[in-house]
Amino acid sequence: MNAFRGLLIVLAFTITTFTVYVISQFGLNIAPLFFGEIRNLTWAGQFNYDFLTYLWLSALWVMWRNRFSAPGIALGLVASVLGMTFFAPYVLFLTFQTKGDVKQLLLGRHL
Repeated sequence: MNAFRGLLIVLAFTITTFTVYVISQFGLNIAPLFFGEIRNLTWAGQFNYDFLTYLWLSALWVMWRNRFSAPGIALGLVASVLGMTFFAPYVLFLTFQTKGDVKQLLLGRHL
């Protein structure tokens, strides 16, 4: 579990650092670039769409794990927008909240 937690910390730190740098250089206007590539049916668009489906799946899991409660839906919506910037710290938090119990981490309120 400690190695997994370490990985989550590295992922959270690197994606946050990368994101802050990109925002400082290019601003927050990502939607036209992101969805434009999807609309143009390019390889970059295929990658963006693949990534978007991962975001949807992670959001759905967060909502499901919390039994589609209001806080769970809110967390899922955040996950669908922020991606790994949210997801890595969230899962890291869950590893401590569940005391490293992987079954409880994955299933949440479904136990």
